Amino acid sequence: MQVIHVHAHVKPDAVAAFREATIANASASVREPGVFRFDVIQQQDDPTQFVLVEIYRTPEAVAAHKNTAHYAAWRDAVAPLMAEPRAGVKYAPIFMPNAVAPEDV
Repeated sequence: MQVIHVHAHVKPDAVAAFREATIANASASVREPGVFRFDVIQQQDDPTQFVLVEIYRTPEAVAAHKNTAHYAAWRDAVAPLMAEPRAGVKYAPIFMPNAVAPEDV
């Protein structure tokens, strides 16, 4: 499994547009066979801060996601909404009791 947290800081006047575009992308992403989980969370005390919690079944699934039309549409739509460039941080899963092992998929 590949776990990625994408940190996004958007312009204050772009929060609604970012949410709309990101929910559309996430809704399509969860239908990809290689996506195990795709969550969008917003910071409570600073609504301009978001984290996308993306969990992929394989490294190849990450690449496949970036080749989808919905990802390209999202990437292009949110680029002008960002207060600073988004940053992805990769994590190794240590304890995920509800996850299915990649070899079981």
